[in-house]
Amino acid sequence: MRAVVCEGAGGLEVLTVGEIPDPTPAVDEVVIDVVAAGVNRADLLQRQGFYPPPPGAPGTIGLEVSGRIAAVGAEVTDWAVGDECCALLAGGGYAAKVVVPAPQVMPVPDGIDLISAAALPEVVATVWSNIFMGAHLREGETFLVHGGASGIGTMAIQLGVAHGARVLTTVGSKDKMEFASRLGADIAINYKEAEWASVVQEATGGAGADVILDIIGAKYLTDNVKSLAYDGRLVVIGMQGGAKGELDLGRLLSRRASVTAAGLRTRSVADKGRIIAEVVGHVWPLVAAKKVRPIVHTTFPLAEVAEAHRALEESTQIGKVLLTL
Repeated sequence: MRAVVCEGAGGLEVLTVGEIPDPTPAVDEVVIDVVAAGVNRADLLQRQGFYPPPPGAPGTIGLEVSGRIAAVGAEVTDWAVGDECCALLAGGGYAAKVVVPAPQVMPVPDGIDLISAAALPEVVATVWSNIFMGAHLREGETFLVHGGASGIGTMAIQLGVAHGARVLTTVGSKDKMEFASRLGADIAINYKEAEWASVVQEATGGAGADVILDIIGAKYLTDNVKSLAYDGRLVVIGMQGGAKGELDLGRLLSRRASVTAAGLRTRSVADKGRIIAEVVGHVWPLVAAKKVRPIVHTTFPLAEVAEAHRALEESTQIGKVLLTL
């Protein structure tokens, strides 16, 4: 089958399209004929050699797909050949077919086309597991989303708004500010023109944010901790701004605040299955009601995978970049 093959680790030049063997499902897995695959920053790290797949996962890049069931394992009862679906993967998405544990497969939400469905699994599972299952964001709380124009950010804003939170977000341009506001963000901050932490303090009357979702890491750690409300929860899911920073434990203690860091890819199948079940139960109805939607910036055919990675590296996109097959 056709798949993106990395010739070593490095820049865009290592991405090529070649042939690899078709996958065969285990008894509890399905094979999906891929229609579209999401492109994520983790994919860029894997291409560069910094984020290898977990043991047992396909070596091919790609953490989410949409498509149709092509084969089912002997013990799979919830899916049949031909069913349309989308899925969260540990790897293998940049290919014509991918094998997936059945608990990680989801129906396509009502009202969403099959290509756009590929923009949902990774961002929804990340936001739901970290912000609602982990940080327990509640109605009326203040929710600060860093990177509000990213795939994660656009979904976090929408889910925060849908659950009655007051949403603040940081973005990098006027266009992104306007888009975040259209998604429902109460305040959008251009971090290139303003000190975002000062704006957060002013907007909250010095109280700070109850929950912060951070994709930056070390660069924002000090200001994030300063921006937490009493009983505030900082959730770090990325390290675009570095991996090591200084943590003010005194501030955390005085605010009864917490800092957690969480990844999705290395979770067990059972753990991912619990997250997926909650996503289908809690988020898919919001999608069907048009309160939440996938934000797709652009699509590229599989052969233009290098351009898809370039688009994400330039950080000019709003929402998701997809590959189509």
